[in-house]
Amino acid sequence: MWGVGVSVYLVAVVFRTSLGVAGLDAADRFHVNASALSAFSILQLLVYAGMQIPVGLLVDRWGTRRVLTLGIVLFTVGQLGFALSPTYGMALLSRALLGCGDAMTFISVLRLGSRWFPARRGPVVVQIAGLFGVVGNLLSTIVLARTLDSLGWTATFAGSSLAGLVVLVLVVAFLKDHPEGFAPEPVPHAGRAYVRHQIARAWREPGTRLGMWVHFTTQFPGMVFLLLWGMPFLVEAQGLSRGRAGGLLTVVVLSNMVVGPVYGHLIARRHAARAPLALGTIGATALVWAGTVAYPGDRAPMWLLVTLCVVLGACGPASMIGFDFARPANPPERQGTAAGIVNIGGFTASMTTLLAVGVLLDATGGSYRVAFSSVFVLQALGVAQIVRLRARTARVERERLAAARAEAVRVPA
Repeated sequence: MWGVGVSVYLVAVVFRTSLGVAGLDAADRFHVNASALSAFSILQLLVYAGMQIPVGLLVDRWGTRRVLTLGIVLFTVGQLGFALSPTYGMALLSRALLGCGDAMTFISVLRLGSRWFPARRGPVVVQIAGLFGVVGNLLSTIVLARTLDSLGWTATFAGSSLAGLVVLVLVVAFLKDHPEGFAPEPVPHAGRAYVRHQIARAWREPGTRLGMWVHFTTQFPGMVFLLLWGMPFLVEAQGLSRGRAGGLLTVVVLSNMVVGPVYGHLIARRHAARAPLALGTIGATALVWAGTVAYPGDRAPMWLLVTLCVVLGACGPASMIGFDFARPANPPERQGTAAGIVNIGGFTASMTTLLAVGVLLDATGGSYRVAFSSVFVLQALGVAQIVRLRARTARVERERLAAARAEAVRVPA
């Protein structure tokens, strides 16, 4: 069951990140500048982020199978539409449709994992889910980049959409929401009151809000680099060939694959490691990003670019730590809603930075040094919120743990 679910997420990430290796091709195909090019990813992420809470509510109410089926249909049609779009406007609409379907995958996969695995494996299960996303990213970086050169735009994107049909068959034929005999309690509420109740209760938990800010601050540098601006930066600003630039993007993905399981095992063994790992990743990212942007001369040395890509590879696993703060703070019937709130964080930050980089590039005549400095503003905001909520979340977790122990050990009168 888990394999079917994460296969859907893998395909969704292939479709989501396919523009990352095709940014220069898209600019030539649709005759657009940097700001208009960034609009593809911004709109896609805007739809993705806006759908997170509705999708969380749907997963809590409908279950994984139905939501994943709808998501597959939407992102497959979006990818096929992007392949065949003759105009910029139709291509934008296709990316929006793709973002809508993509939004339904990760939260559904998290819900599936919580139903098929014991709670103690939660951190590892989340990181493994993220790892499949990384594999999808790797496929788009390696396979789509090569097929674009050999087969062209339409054949590459239309051909990749066939993967959506494959996972649709798998979900319809095999997927089950939960093991036999472990069906969740039916949701007793419906309508607007239920929606408001779910969202409000999840948001009031400091663990949910801390998880959102961890996701916000850790995910976006790597996402922005892989999703759109990494390839143009390496080719235009650093003078690398597209082949070498693609190799460096692969380093980001491989680093992610190595770091993810390590973070998962560390957190499963010691929950207190969550905040230090997240803050350490943020600090390392800021340091290496600043070193690359501020390096004297026109081009940074290769060792620094490789280091940057290795550190950016840790951003994805660090963002998964956000779910490890939200999960123990919410009961099973609210897990989808809480995960949706957390997932909004990183994609909101990514969308904001994608827009800022595009606007600044146009305003400065293509200065990546100025445009990439916008990353530090969002990092500072996120770190301030993490520090503010960290102690409160730890206190609530301790109180709940003490209450659970007291309930489990009753002393006779």
